[in-house]
Amino acid sequence: MHSVRHLIDIALKEDIGPGDITTESLIAPERSGIGTILAKEPLIIAGLDVAGQVFEQLDPNVVFKPAYQDGDAVGIGDVVAQVEGKLRALLMGERTALNFLQRLAGIATHVRSYVEALGHSKVRLVDTRKTTPGWRVLEKYAVRVGGAYNHRMGLYDGVLIKDNHVAVCGGVKKAIERIRKQMTHLLKIEVEVSELYQVKEALDAGADVIMLDNMDIHQIRAALALIGGKAAVEVSGGITQSSLKHLADTGVDIISAGALTHAARCMDLSMRIEAVN
Repeated sequence: MHSVRHLIDIALKEDIGPGDITTESLIAPERSGIGTILAKEPLIIAGLDVAGQVFEQLDPNVVFKPAYQDGDAVGIGDVVAQVEGKLRALLMGERTALNFLQRLAGIATHVRSYVEALGHSKVRLVDTRKTTPGWRVLEKYAVRVGGAYNHRMGLYDGVLIKDNHVAVCGGVKKAIERIRKQMTHLLKIEVEVSELYQVKEALDAGADVIMLDNMDIHQIRAALALIGGKAAVEVSGGITQSSLKHLADTGVDIISAGALTHAARCMDLSMRIEAVN
């Protein structure tokens, strides 16, 4: 998995390449300045530490001063942060820092709207693996900032038997029985089902978590009655903000929504830079 510093390094190399020909031609190395990052629309801020690290990687002596904490609501025109240091570093890092902030704030803001739509429900809203390649650690962080939870981080930290696993193993029960022989007792086994007969198979095989994939409300209620509290119940597939409350009211334990990450838009922030010498 990529570390945050590695992602920053990739982003800076992508943008600057062998050198910023404009900045290096116009700005003497010794000149200093102040950059002010502004919100151009209401948002939930996320990624402040990442933005600070962008400038620090270009100028180790830079001073990054956030005016908020990740998770705070920011209004239009509000100063999000200020950064003081070499003008070259501020100008070279501006776009990269804003790109991180805009994407992560976009996810956090989007997720917060989903969380608010759930109201005081006890259901756990979680993300999926539908993330930007390489950015998963950051995007899942932004999900938490927005107030939701993470599902598994990748294929390595949780057992989830998907529809294709079921198909190639010859059924839900066979897949669960096969994996149970190989897994430690410390790991829970989750299986994805789309039909009620598969729910029965999952119960008979002792699944810990049953994911009801793309079922309608009537099917979900029937599945819950069949399960009867013998396993945790997750619903997934086609989850929208408007459907959240209806799904939560059925009594399911978990709602997973890929839209938390893949449907979030970037928020609008800008940076104003001034020279001090």
